[in-house]
Amino acid sequence: MASAAAPTAAVPTVVPPLEQLRRLAVELRLLLPGLRVGEAQETTKEFNPETFWRKLNEAAVNVAREATTLTEVFSRVPLPSPQETKRFCEQVHAAIKAITAVYYSLPKDRGITLRKLVRNATLDIVGGMAQLVDVLFITPGQSPDSSDLISYNSVWTACQQVPRIPKDNKAAALSMLTKSVDLVKDAHEEMEQAMEECDPYCGLLNDTEDNSDSHSDEEDDRLGFPNNRDLYWSEEDQELIIPCLALVRASKACLKKIRISVAENGKKDQVAQLDDIVDISDEISPSVDDLALSIYPPMCHLTVRINSAKLVSVLKKALEITKASHVTPQPEDSWIPLLINAVDQCMNRIKELTQSELEFKGCGRHSERRNNEGRYLQHLKPTKDSYRELLQINKEERQEHQKECGQS
Repeated sequence: MASAAAPTAAVPTVVPPLEQLRRLAVELRLLLPGLRVGEAQETTKEFNPETFWRKLNEAAVNVAREATTLTEVFSRVPLPSPQETKRFCEQVHAAIKAITAVYYSLPKDRGITLRKLVRNATLDIVGGMAQLVDVLFITPGQSPDSSDLISYNSVWTACQQVPRIPKDNKAAALSMLTKSVDLVKDAHEEMEQAMEECDPYCGLLNDTEDNSDSHSDEEDDRLGFPNNRDLYWSEEDQELIIPCLALVRASKACLKKIRISVAENGKKDQVAQLDDIVDISDEISPSVDDLALSIYPPMCHLTVRINSAKLVSVLKKALEITKASHVTPQPEDSWIPLLINAVDQCMNRIKELTQSELEFKGCGRHSERRNNEGRYLQHLKPTKDSYRELLQINKEERQEHQKECGQS
């Protein structure tokens, strides 16, 4: 009887270099969702800040080194062999896993704000490396072009930022508050500049105005060309903008005073209170942006009133949280009541100037549309065509709105 044939040894599958790069990019991107929501690892070991920051810095240096190596070997011909590519990919993957492991080792009790900064830095590194691998996969064996260099520089820059991360929650809170102050300051300056120049859109449609002689007003309306009502503020609009600007100035003052209080009186071990202050302060800048967007013509006064009220609510909550925290040791004679009074005065004036809007039928839907426009403009790079399209939509909805009011 013939003996059974010996089993054939499995031949390892050779994965082409570019396919290995593609798989590596996929694996790196799969790490991102977990990083965004990942909790700190439970451990019985006592946390050592010095060890943590040393490991994080070393891990960032290692990632930058692997990014450099990968860019060099895949930017020339011949490409690495499958075996060499496997080694390079494993080294990149190990470097990324190492830095994510260090991030996960940071306990929540060190402060949510601090963890957010470390998390964001880690996300930048992992996302940047995934983008770099994608670029090398798409354009292999070529001298580094602009896309290669941009992707490599994004990884390198993200790694370079790691040593600059604040080392405790108080420093992290000050960093976030400074960012919020700068954002509100920029918004205030833009509003002031537009008001001083009486040109909200900074001449965006000047060429349309130059050709206005060749179009009648009726034809402009039909074609969707903006008219003065669409581009400029009325006297009533300008009067309303004054307390809005004052409210934004008060917002900037609130953030500055909160930042000063944290700097002078904040305690590193009071992480929860510092986190609460930062969380509510982070809402001020977006609320300022909403108000700033709503003052651009064509202006709906009720939308301005609504956005002002939202901003006032956030400001008062931020001031109350700050007042109740350890950063305000003597709240009874502090700056907080003065700022609350200033905010109330601004809001009262805005209410006076917009009271008639409350009696205007259908303006609730009108204000909702304006909010949608604000979101649209916020994410849209202004162009003549895109803005003209939006104005045409405005005109059609205004006409429909007027018909409804006439029928009621």
